[in-house]
Amino acid sequence: MLSPKKLLVLKQAKQDLQEGKLFYSINGEEVGNYFYDSLVADIESLWIYSGVHTVVFGLFRMPSKRFPFAIYYTVKEEITIVVAVLDMRRNPSWIRAKLESRIV
Repeated sequence: MLSPKKLLVLKQAKQDLQEGKLFYSINGEEVGNYFYDSLVADIESLWIYSGVHTVVFGLFRMPSKRFPFAIYYTVKEEITIVVAVLDMRRNPSWIRAKLESRIV
């Protein structure tokens, strides 16, 4: 697939990132910052790798390289839309419900 011209991160996905950062900050602020920076780098890699991942619950799912989180996104025309950044250790039915409430 060709690289997208635009990368859009939904407000809810940004909130997911903040919640993950807070969770990991329990182990120290630097761990929370490392989580955030790592996931942002993973999201930015979608400029190159958008559309090559497995489809789960109707969205592409890209696992994070360093944390047990997944980035769920869709591609519409030339725009990659990040819908959610969720902990993969959660119950799959919880993940499905979260994604269904956000599908664009």
